[in-house]
Amino acid sequence: MRDIVEQAMRGDREAFGVLVAQTSDRMYAIAARILRDTHLAEDALQSAFITGWHDLPTLRDPDRFEAWMRKLVVRACYSEARRRNVWAANVRVLPVEGPAAQDETISVGDRDALDRAFRRLTVEQRAVFVLHHHLGLPLVEIAETLGVPAGTARSRLHYATRTLRAAIEADAVPGVPAGRMA
Repeated sequence: MRDIVEQAMRGDREAFGVLVAQTSDRMYAIAARILRDTHLAEDALQSAFITGWHDLPTLRDPDRFEAWMRKLVVRACYSEARRRNVWAANVRVLPVEGPAAQDETISVGDRDALDRAFRRLTVEQRAVFVLHHHLGLPLVEIAETLGVPAGTARSRLHYATRTLRAAIEADAVPGVPAGRMA
């Protein structure tokens, strides 16, 4: 991969296209989990890759391309979240044929409760939570990716976890309408 990064750094568009093809699925997964909206995630991803193309000559270590892109994706997610700071309903169109495989691990109700709880987090908390639990990154690397001190990353993860637990527990209390905290 280093050779392709170095070619792209010299202005080779085809090499950059290869890099985009190799990393776009992982970067999209991060953006979609942080933003909780497919269209916003696509916009953030496009913005991150455009920034990446323009700033690629400034990359110091070609071996760290993916970590560098991850940082650009998270920053683009922050920008998209700020730009779309107004609340909007998130309606998903479900495919007529249904999912390819039955998800046996979590019920639809549990998934909805988790999604409602996740939406209560700030975008900064979601970013830390996704980088830690989805990618399995250590807090030190998360802090480096986000450009914040390690203590701030640890604090955001702590508050995100606490908020998620409280929201899920509130949804589980009988008599409390779904989506509202007691």
